[in-house]
Amino acid sequence: MATIDLIVLGMLKKQPLSAYEMQKLVEYRNISKWVKISTPSIYKKVLQLEDKGLIYGRLTRDGNMPEKAVYSMTEAGEREFERLMLEISCQPIRIFLDLNAVVVNLPELSEDKRGFCLAAIEDNLQTLKDYLQENLWLKEAAPEVPQSGLAVLRQQMMLVEALEKWLAELK
Repeated sequence: MATIDLIVLGMLKKQPLSAYEMQKLVEYRNISKWVKISTPSIYKKVLQLEDKGLIYGRLTRDGNMPEKAVYSMTEAGEREFERLMLEISCQPIRIFLDLNAVVVNLPELSEDKRGFCLAAIEDNLQTLKDYLQENLWLKEAAPEVPQSGLAVLRQQMMLVEALEKWLAELK
């Protein structure tokens, strides 16, 4: 999947990382809340990108810790990163939300089960909003967080707020 390729290559563009460090960055940047990317998919993607010659791994050891592979981008990886950036940015914007599969099928449920589903969506939106608010508060005060990262967090907050309004209208 091109999106996961771009995420991994983008992280390695900044600095060499292990697959574990990449997974932690995905969590820290909230990427997994908006893009279907799991820990196993990161490890699998790293191996695929290495097989394609877009990245290379070298084994390192810190003190008594076990060896780990730390990955860096190759020149081919640099070109692929730029190609993906241009390709994906020129595509129509697609926002696929899993909850839409529930919403289109709500009329097929009894009124009480429909209400339960809507309440669950509302609760999950509030949980996500609380998480994003806390994350924004913490990261806005951290000078090491790039403006592009804050922009993504703000975008996510705006999407949650739009979904809250949409849900209120739906109810």
